[in-house]
Amino acid sequence: MRWMAGLGYCLLLSCAQVKNTHSPDYLVQDDGIQQPLIEVETKLDEGARLFSSREAGHCVLCHQIDSLDAPFQGNLGPDLSTVGSRLSPAQLRLRIVDASRLNPGTIMPPYYRTAGLTQVAVESKNTPVLNRRQVEQLVNYLAALQDEKK
Repeated sequence: MRWMAGLGYCLLLSCAQVKNTHSPDYLVQDDGIQQPLIEVETKLDEGARLFSSREAGHCVLCHQIDSLDAPFQGNLGPDLSTVGSRLSPAQLRLRIVDASRLNPGTIMPPYYRTAGLTQVAVESKNTPVLNRRQVEQLVNYLAALQDEKK
């Protein structure tokens, strides 16, 4: 009788796990997400603030941007000073949403994906680090970082 109760509990857990793994609200095509997660007015200063904010992306922990007035910029990730010349908005969006789709071994966290994460505080489960609006503000900011020489 106990094994039936155990089996029922395992089935309940597996159903709960399936219920929590929702399909994302974005479509990955090739190496990008073509459609914005939400339409936003471009505010480059807000994107710059998100990039350096400890409460949001804190991208400066690993990346640097020459034109950004932020102390202690990182060098673990690539320099993003002219990233808008190298990557399209769709490519930038995917890298912010979930860089592991392109490089499974990346140390860059998924800022919008929530499914399949294991070391997440209970109160933050199923809540992305950045919301749709924040992702798009970062995409707009990074896309505007162009190489003046080109």
